[in-house]
Amino acid sequence: VQLQASGGGLVQAGGSLRLSCVASGFTFDDYAVGWFRQAPGREHEGIACTSSSDGTTYYVDSVKGRFTMSRDNAKHTVYLQLNSLEPEDTAIYYCAADYAPTCRTRPLEYDYWGQGTQVTVSS
Repeated sequence: VQLQASGGGLVQAGGSLRLSCVASGFTFDDYAVGWFRQAPGREHEGIACTSSSDGTTYYVDSVKGRFTMSRDNAKHTVYLQLNSLEPEDTAIYYCAADYAPTCRTRPLEYDYWGQGTQVTVSS
């Protein structure tokens, strides 16, 4: 089982990045997939999730209108488009998969985790 996240980097405030997460080793279609982030000294924060049942995507309020999550079941891949980035978005971004039809919010409920990709936004 593997989740491979990529696409992070250093960007100026107002810039954009596109994160990818490729899954392997499990039945991807049966899993809700979420994006979490962890800033230094803070806990994991769930920021977006797409359900397995109908593909509905949910966002935390702080990223609504700026981040867009998409899912390609044929490629076993989810994406997170990050626009209008702010220094407060600096964190390690993780993708995670949860064997559930709908999105759940607690990190402990997720079965598989990727290794994370660093996003750094300079002011």
